Amino acid sequence: MIAYETITGRKIRFALVGCGRIANNHFGALEQHADRAELVDVCDSDPAALAAAVARTGARGHATLGALLAASDADIVILTTPSGLHPQQTIECVEAGFHVMTEKPMATRWQDGVDMVKAADKAGKRLFVVKQNRRNATLQLLKRAMKEKRFGRIYMVNVNVFWTRPQEYYDQAEWRGTWEYDGGAFMNQASHYVDLLDWLIGPVESMQAYTATMARNIEVEDSGVVSLKWRSGALGSMNVTMLTYPKNLEGSITILGEKGTVRVGGVAVNEIQHWEFAEPHAMDDDIKNASYTTTSVYGHGHPLYYDNVLNVMQGTADPETDGREGLKSLELLIGIYLSARDGRRVSLPLEY
Repeated sequence: MIAYETITGRKIRFALVGCGRIANNHFGALEQHADRAELVDVCDSDPAALAAAVARTGARGHATLGALLAASDADIVILTTPSGLHPQQTIECVEAGFHVMTEKPMATRWQDGVDMVKAADKAGKRLFVVKQNRRNATLQLLKRAMKEKRFGRIYMVNVNVFWTRPQEYYDQAEWRGTWEYDGGAFMNQASHYVDLLDWLIGPVESMQAYTATMARNIEVEDSGVVSLKWRSGALGSMNVTMLTYPKNLEGSITILGEKGTVRVGGVAVNEIQHWEFAEPHAMDDDIKNASYTTTSVYGHGHPLYYDNVLNVMQGTADPETDGREGLKSLELLIGIYLSARDGRRVSLPLEY
């Protein structure tokens, strides 16, 4: 058992690497927790992005990760860089004495993810993997229903991610739409939905997938489907595309069970659209308050995610999504890609 440090009596200090699109969600979350957290350093190789981040946050700016690690007094380094960079950057950070919080997916290769967890363990540092969608009120209510076993036996599960990403989105940066640094519709855009397959339903036994690049000029897939069988015997499917006309349409999960049927939909699992069980429960009164309006597929979970991280660092909670938890969805993602590439059914675990 690793004896992690506990920080009390002062604010938890953060540094952020990669001042692009998702970084603003982290800046906003840290601002909401200003009583317990502070951002002391930011880093980006793009001078304009770095200048904008420094202007917003007042943090010290660095052009390279090496410069940040040499100068920072942060406790945790946040990685909001291209996914393919996460493994090496994580290892550099933990070996330099920092805890790490990495955006999804934690890596684009299975072994890289395993190496990240091993490096953090060896250094005695925490590795957090951002899964902010788990904190959405709709999914928290659904998780409670699963824990209470209200569905009885789960028969079938369907997940849809019908969004759109125009060519201009991929053209914003050279790393977008590449195997090395980004991953495709499953690994990047639908990553949080792949996470639901294990977090809500349980361990997957096997899968069969098809992927295609039908309309975008990218290396990776813009669309895909996967059929799944869980160890519990439940069957299901996941349908993903970034080609929906003319805008994001749906991010949903439907669960059909022996004693219950639920559909959480909207553009990003933000609306409980059907909720019906054989037996009533007190949680049913929370349905009307769980749904929310959102203009962002990211949801509102980042501040709630940070709340857990801060509690963990202060020694009052266990991490909700650490590196090992992050490996569960990475294993599913790699299984999907292996199945699609080789035209075969892939069984889990990948390693025995």
